[in-house]
Amino acid sequence: MKHVGRVIVLLVLSALLPLMGASPLSAQDLRVRREVRIPDIPGYRTLKCDLHIHTVFSDGTVWPNIRSEEAWREGLDAIAITDHIEYQPHAEDLPTKHDRAYEIAKPHGDQLTVTVIRGSEVTRDMPPGHLNAIFLRTSEPLDTKAWRDAVEAADEQDAFIFWNHPGWTGQQPDGVAKWYPEHGALVDRGLLHGIEVVNSRSYYPEAHRWALEKDLAILGNSDIHAPLNLDYAVHDGDHRPMTLVFAKDASPKAIREALFARRTAAYSGKLLIGKEEFIRPIFEASIEILTPAVTAKQGGQAWVQIRNDSDIRYELKREGSAEGVSGPEDVVLSANRTSLVGIRVGKDTEPGVVRLELPYTVDNLLLEPGAGLPYELVVEVKVIPAED
Repeated sequence: MKHVGRVIVLLVLSALLPLMGASPLSAQDLRVRREVRIPDIPGYRTLKCDLHIHTVFSDGTVWPNIRSEEAWREGLDAIAITDHIEYQPHAEDLPTKHDRAYEIAKPHGDQLTVTVIRGSEVTRDMPPGHLNAIFLRTSEPLDTKAWRDAVEAADEQDAFIFWNHPGWTGQQPDGVAKWYPEHGALVDRGLLHGIEVVNSRSYYPEAHRWALEKDLAILGNSDIHAPLNLDYAVHDGDHRPMTLVFAKDASPKAIREALFARRTAAYSGKLLIGKEEFIRPIFEASIEILTPAVTAKQGGQAWVQIRNDSDIRYELKREGSAEGVSGPEDVVLSANRTSLVGIRVGKDTEPGVVRLELPYTVDNLLLEPGAGLPYELVVEVKVIPAED
């Protein structure tokens, strides 16, 4: 019923727009790409990828080439089509051709310069649960009775294999990811290369810890089944989760190399999740202190202007203070905005230049579960006598 209500609202709005003096959107107005503004890091491009996507060729409700169009519009550089091997609910309407969705999606992706990667989802009970294999030459050999044979078939094609939604309540009823001996055996044999720390809107701290402990690539993917704008309010700033891949370019070869090298991070909602070697360069490239030197009277306040040139809103919490001069407990650096940060000078602070080094933690940049990115706010404050 909620979808019917949404359609009625849209019809009413379309009828009212001419009466309100607003011009209806043209087809060209709607065919635009919204770039995702996350900086590159030294030596690599920051590619925005979604490596877990479904179409009507398994249990999705979207034709494959629409997935390429959605990805282009939302600013993605690459997607992987990963329809289920074993689960084919549309089998009476469509033939079971495991490579067909990729074959349909790729030409449109090529037209739009969106890299489309061939993949499949091996869909089994826990353990091992659901595994994605991408960069396949063909998905057909994965259609086999034993899940281990499917994994071997993917490995024979030098595929990149990762564990999907490890805390999904469909297989982990309490929503807590659990590590099984089968997963350990896959890691030991080099047959498991990554893990979804984020799937859809769920963040799995246990999976995040395993990624660090077992050297698995950190991934964040949508696992999208419906049309994208039914799950994400894309016109209101909402976005699907993404795997950030730090690669030389957007070619399949370069993306594959980066994934096997574990040069990845997950971007979901306000969270950016990854190793410090990737997260810190993104943060430092995003922000600029426009007023690194300010003046304040004794007992007064100065305002530091900090520009955030990214789509990520940074949330900072102070971890300490400096004698005589202090900053706010919490600092929010809004996305694509310049923020004012108040610096307070004590009444008894001696006149002169004070180099302020305030320790903060960027809480929404997760280096490990519960641990944000340390950051030191450095500003020079010229303190002048109160009577001046």
